[in-house]
Amino acid sequence: MHHHIHAIDPKAHLFAITATLNNARNNQIFSLPAWLPGSYMIRDFAKNIIDIQFFDENNLAIPFQQLDKQTWQVANHTATITLRYQVYAWDLSVRTAHLDTNHGFFNGSSVFLAAKGLEQDKQNVTIAPPALSELSQWKIATSMSRVSGEPFGFGEFSAENYDDLIDHPVEMGDLTIDTFIAAGVPHDIVLSGKHRANMVRLKQDLQAICEYQIHFFNTPAPFERYVFMTTVLDNGFGGLEHKASTALMCSRNDLPLSEHGDVDKGYRTYLSLCSHEYFHSWNVKRIKPAQFTPFDLSQESYTEQLWAYEGITSYFDDFITYRSGCIDQQSYLTLLSETMTRVYRSQGRFKQSLASSSFNAWTKFYKQDENAANAIVSYYTKGALFALLLDLTIRLETKGEKSLDDVMRQLWQEYGLTGIGTVNQSHQRIVESLLNRNCDELFNFLYHTDDLPLAPLLAQVGVEMHFRSSEGANDNGGSKAKGFNIGFGAKVKSEGLGLKIISVNQHSPAHQAGLSAGDLLIAADNLQVNGQFEQLLQHYSVGESIKLHWFRRDELMQGELIIQAAIKDTVALSVKDKHLATLWLG
Repeated sequence: MHHHIHAIDPKAHLFAITATLNNARNNQIFSLPAWLPGSYMIRDFAKNIIDIQFFDENNLAIPFQQLDKQTWQVANHTATITLRYQVYAWDLSVRTAHLDTNHGFFNGSSVFLAAKGLEQDKQNVTIAPPALSELSQWKIATSMSRVSGEPFGFGEFSAENYDDLIDHPVEMGDLTIDTFIAAGVPHDIVLSGKHRANMVRLKQDLQAICEYQIHFFNTPAPFERYVFMTTVLDNGFGGLEHKASTALMCSRNDLPLSEHGDVDKGYRTYLSLCSHEYFHSWNVKRIKPAQFTPFDLSQESYTEQLWAYEGITSYFDDFITYRSGCIDQQSYLTLLSETMTRVYRSQGRFKQSLASSSFNAWTKFYKQDENAANAIVSYYTKGALFALLLDLTIRLETKGEKSLDDVMRQLWQEYGLTGIGTVNQSHQRIVESLLNRNCDELFNFLYHTDDLPLAPLLAQVGVEMHFRSSEGANDNGGSKAKGFNIGFGAKVKSEGLGLKIISVNQHSPAHQAGLSAGDLLIAADNLQVNGQFEQLLQHYSVGESIKLHWFRRDELMQGELIIQAAIKDTVALSVKDKHLATLWLG
């Protein structure tokens, strides 16, 4: 099957696609995926298809029938079928397609139809330059195999099959491009958007992370070339892994401006994001659940194992950023403290297990609402803490001879290199082989909602886990700040006459006062509220009460806020014994 894609009208955000199939079956069926690997929600990409038509080898229209929202059947009596359609591309994300006069981006899953029964056939793609002459300087970046055209130029590409075709996103525009070599493999850095990034620093740090990860798995890299594609925005964050590339979004201020100097919070976030998606090259792109071998992209594919693929990856992303020398020890402990804080501030951790969080990702995690913190737990964050639990347990019981590193390497040998999918017991079996004992008591934490016993394990490796109360909306944990004495229990933002309630923690003073997400809090103790509201609460004593007034839609409501002590749900980690800490932190 040969696909031709053309940015036909960037101002209207339209790609035009022509696809020719030369070995069509009778009554051939074509379909577009409903979701894409790595993003576990039904996306219904077909909703963006405009005016699809089918033609025979004589360019005569062929009758067709739409079978469902993403599937078409052609009444053909010919082996050659040509499809013509347009795709509306106006989703500025790493998941779908976006096109304007600044740049273009697409995942194949949102633009290329598959021919049913012929998905294993070779796929070719011609990517044509945009129709506007003022965009003649545009280049393209993709990890797909090139057939013709200059490096980073438009031309023809090939993929082994349909799954391969949709695993190489494409970025186009006035791109900043640079290359570094890690463990003998060329890696391209591609930035789209206005920026002032210091590419020397960026190459240096990404090279350290990539080389560390390649050597981590004790094997040559599973790709011949890798591409980091980043859309740079005023305010953005996101990433999606692919077999030889990653599509990223970041804020302009997250990129380094100088070759030397400390890694600030924004750049630290960006490096960890790159580390996360790169680790996925092994852990989920090649080591993957049995339910994903192969993927069924027409409907949800359920697994209880996302804690292992996103959680373990979330543990190693920051840890490897530290171990590769890009950030210092305290910066790493701060990052881990922030992850812990996100978990301990969630009441949902008492209501949903990690296995359930993984299984219900399609609805509960990817379709979060204002009550999510009270109802669910993240398989990313708590999954990372479970990975920490496993890592510390293995290190302590083997006196540092083994670690979670060895689990990942064995997973790579048994599953990544063989293509066999993991089952629910795969990780436990490998841990048990390393510890030479039954590990039911460890892995039972996946199926119940108890807090993980991390503090005593951390103490054994010389690290103190300190709990305190929050200092407000901008306090993400990590420091030993004093924290507020009085708690409120709601996320807010300043808006107009007062504070907009974003979410309310269950059982908190805000909840007991009657506040709900969407309310506009306008007065407390008969005074107008502002962004200093939580600081003003610190002037009251536990047991006092104050009257609140707020609007719910257009109705004025009131309630009583009982002043209560703040909950200690904010974490700070610090090294207390440097010698013991070497067992874990090196």
